[in-house]
Amino acid sequence: MCYSAQIRADHRTYVRMFGADISLRKFAELFYRRQNESKLKIPKAMEEAFANPTTPEEHKIHALIESHREAQALKFEQELFKQRKRLVEAERKLQTKVTKVATEDVRIASSKISKARLNLDDLRRTELLDRDSRIFPAVYAPVMVMLEGRKTVIPMRYQCRPAGRPAAYDIDYPGTYNARRDNLEKFWRGQFGHTHGVMIVNAFYENVDRHRMEGRELGPEEQPENVILEFRPRPVQDMLVACVWSHWTGPNQPDLDSFAAITDEPPPEVAAAGHDRCIIPIRPEHVDAWLNPDPNNLKALYDILDDRERPYYEHKLAA
Repeated sequence: MCYSAQIRADHRTYVRMFGADISLRKFAELFYRRQNESKLKIPKAMEEAFANPTTPEEHKIHALIESHREAQALKFEQELFKQRKRLVEAERKLQTKVTKVATEDVRIASSKISKARLNLDDLRRTELLDRDSRIFPAVYAPVMVMLEGRKTVIPMRYQCRPAGRPAAYDIDYPGTYNARRDNLEKFWRGQFGHTHGVMIVNAFYENVDRHRMEGRELGPEEQPENVILEFRPRPVQDMLVACVWSHWTGPNQPDLDSFAAITDEPPPEVAAAGHDRCIIPIRPEHVDAWLNPDPNNLKALYDILDDRERPYYEHKLAA
């Protein structure tokens, strides 16, 4: 399963490539919700896309992002002050008597001071790193869909909650960030042939067993060891990953747009690296047909998935 991917987080990429519209209203709603939902996760690169606003809507979004960063900075600074005070008090106690409690306080406070400093530095950093565009399950990403006859980019959560399901579905089915091709007409029948999307990806990451990556059997006393591999297409390119999505509504709950990336059997080089699934990058000429699916002609949709881009995926241990 594609548990993580490095995406094109700047919504303007879709405008340049496809002339897509941007639902600034949905972006504004998302950043507004985050003010009160601490668990809502948005990549830093998605925020930086609004660093130089030019329209009233973009200025509103930029203000929401800055407000959130200020609140985060205050939280980290308060933690830094708290732990510095704890460290000073523990060190003072150790000067008169060595105790296990004071020794532990020094260790814990020092660790938390370091973490708070790193968090502050990361928050204030303006130069983007690869990890700023990386998504995991439950993290938001820009996805291009068809709305009212226009290609439109909206922010969606990477873990699909199908319409009509209870909110607890996220817990009961935590793997719904991927949609297996062989299950599209079963588990995903409400989305496949109805609501399709495209996400731009330039790398993906998978958990594999080290012995499988090394092409060998486990030793007699050896336990499986998990490693994370990064897969990048060669030649270097952006991949238009086929997705399905859903618009969910529920009583006393905010609306949720969420999606899953479609996966299939892996190409030989991915299988040889120890993984059994792979995302499906569709060809640019099929984007319009993919975003306008005909539920009465599923064969045409499978044909699009079959006529996919087939780059060679080079892998390495993820940093």
